[in-house]
Amino acid sequence: MANIKSQKKRNRQNERRRVANKGIRSEMKTRIKTASAAAEAGDPEADAKLRLAQKRIDAASSRGIIHANKAARLKSRLFRNAPAG
Repeated sequence: MANIKSQKKRNRQNERRRVANKGIRSEMKTRIKTASAAAEAGDPEADAKLRLAQKRIDAASSRGIIHANKAARLKSRLFRNAPAG
């Protein structure tokens, strides 16, 4: 446990950020799973789900939750399996 006041504050801030980032990361992963499953199943809503997954990936990347290269890799893999259209 920290003894320094500024470090105690930093720990509180880090915990708040961790919880917020966890929710964003979790939603992003869920959207990726549903989009890839829809693309493989040939779902007519696959295009909308892919766009939503891409939006969540970009949001996580712009907020610094995931690295820009990881975002690019995820989007590339996501659209590689997407139906042409």
